[in-house]
Amino acid sequence: MPKPRQRQANPIQAAVERWAATLDTASHEGSQSWREALVNSAPKRFTIYEPMALLPSGSFTSSPWVTEAARQKPSAMARLWSLILDELSKNAKAHLTNLAVNEGIPLQSEGGDAENVLRSPSGLKMLHGDFGPARPVQDPPSAEDFDAAFWVSTKQNGIYQTWAPRWTMFSRGNVKEKARLLEFPRPARSTGVTDGNRAWALDLYAGIGYFVLCYAALGMRVMCWELNPWSVEGLRRGARANGRGVRVVQGPESLERPTQDWLRPGRRDEGDGSDGEGGEEIIVFLESNEHAARRVAAVQEAVGAARAVWHVNCGYLPSSEPTWRPAWEMARWSRETWLHLHENVGVDDVQSRRETIQRRFATWGETEGRGRSAAVEHVELVKTFAPGVWHCVFDVRLTKI
Repeated sequence: MPKPRQRQANPIQAAVERWAATLDTASHEGSQSWREALVNSAPKRFTIYEPMALLPSGSFTSSPWVTEAARQKPSAMARLWSLILDELSKNAKAHLTNLAVNEGIPLQSEGGDAENVLRSPSGLKMLHGDFGPARPVQDPPSAEDFDAAFWVSTKQNGIYQTWAPRWTMFSRGNVKEKARLLEFPRPARSTGVTDGNRAWALDLYAGIGYFVLCYAALGMRVMCWELNPWSVEGLRRGARANGRGVRVVQGPESLERPTQDWLRPGRRDEGDGSDGEGGEEIIVFLESNEHAARRVAAVQEAVGAARAVWHVNCGYLPSSEPTWRPAWEMARWSRETWLHLHENVGVDDVQSRRETIQRRFATWGETEGRGRSAAVEHVELVKTFAPGVWHCVFDVRLTKI
């Protein structure tokens, strides 16, 4: 009879046991129960984003740990973090150098009441390792600032993504939505688009390329917009890791040029953060998406590009509503377009929100007389955002009639 498999010890708890064994127990009454309290209240879950290990929110904040951290010198706590990394490295079969606790993305910017529009992870609790300078030398950050930062990566659905955890958020829960997008048919097979006039996707909140890289994997060229320069650099690095050509359009001089200049093949401008060969699959505008509709209209009318817009991603929470009308306008040349509208919706309000969206787009179709229809074809419940609140994606299909 085969022997039952031995249950593998949790690596974090194993590290805590190793650490506790090195401490002076003279000041602890009932040293065995004290050690058990530390081990049992240590976090059990973790996520690896090489070369970083990320612990869940609230790690090491229980009463036993607050008491013990106050008792120990910083050098003793640093030894604990190093032991945790050692155990996690063995578990992951990778060399991990940094340890942090994920405390979520604050709704307000650090030190103020303004909305955290850039979704900067100012609540990240960095426990061990060099996470790069706390402030960039230049604002906006320069290439030297990017090189000095600490970068991590992961692979989801066969696509690499890269980001600087001190400066940029990463939403692990979007993996389900990325997989769903990759199941959409490639546009060349369903729209008659040829290689000389490829279908386009537009992403109005690009981030580090959560969905941008999915659209590129489906064979589309992508125009996208993002305000956070650290996210744009993460997108650029992620695109290159996946073998995608990418151009970053930034700075007053470049952003003031006609949009179609950046879509034509054969350009090779230095210092714009692009791969520089022209005809890149991904074009990123480091600016507000308030300029998106104007830019898309300009290239549609001037050179006929981006007339086959197959997807428009409106991925902002708690609501993407400000982008609904621009998305409708940017799809006006296309025979068929899918809009993906991200919303936080109460569990009991999903159907009513669907009906609101349906009425809004149907009204635009009826009043403008452009021969377009709209239908909310599907509602995807991506993940719970808070108790009783779902992150939903409403798929609106626009067709010419």
